[in-house]
Amino acid sequence: MEIQETTQGAVTVLKPNGPLAQSDAEAFKLRAMEVARRSLGRLLIDASAIPFADSQGLESLVDITESLAQGGRSLKICMAGATLREVLDLTGWAHAFEFFDDLTTGVRSFL
Repeated sequence: MEIQETTQGAVTVLKPNGPLAQSDAEAFKLRAMEVARRSLGRLLIDASAIPFADSQGLESLVDITESLAQGGRSLKICMAGATLREVLDLTGWAHAFEFFDDLTTGVRSFL
């Protein structure tokens, strides 16, 4: 999985490209947690190129948001597709994330 990293002001945006599944889930989690530490929790996931997530992928998202919650933050996700949103809804984890329809709104939510 390729993960693009960009910075918009004080916010770091990670854009994984591909399924958030098995072998890539742990590497994604470690990268996201490192970025969250560097950016003081100002991390936004651009999920527009994640077609689906398996159980390990969902676990990585939950682990990241639980880590951020220790500092009073939550994982913010923009442009999540219907499949990813539905899986988070069905598993009961959707409430743990902040969702935004576009990148600009997600970035501005940190102000």
